[in-house]
Amino acid sequence: DVQLQASGGGLVQAGGSLRLSCAASGVPFDRYAIGWFRQAPGKEREGISCINAGDGSTYYADSVKGRFTMSSDNAKKLVYLQMDSLKPEDTAVYYCAADPHRATPESLQDMDYWGKGTLVTVSS
Repeated sequence: DVQLQASGGGLVQAGGSLRLSCAASGVPFDRYAIGWFRQAPGKEREGISCINAGDGSTYYADSVKGRFTMSSDNAKKLVYLQMDSLKPEDTAVYYCAADPHRATPESLQDMDYWGKGTLVTVSS
């Protein structure tokens, strides 16, 4: 039974950093893609990063490339999103998700399994 729970959201000033965590139980890390998505108020959901935890390969949306870093702790079944140089436009509810396929750039479009989100607010 796949269960995903994101945590670590909060309020941060522009230019600051925040690290999100996702506890991914029931997810075979060597075979599933795990991703981070976000949805800002009034906007469509956006896929921002995904990882093949087995080999550490990652993909990022252009909007976060160079500022956000996704990683995993396979032994603890945790996935992280380190967010640096945050901007007010990064304000959104952030979700972690999983998909029973190897991660590719197309994985940023959608995934099969979703957890509840965590709110990130970046003040200017």
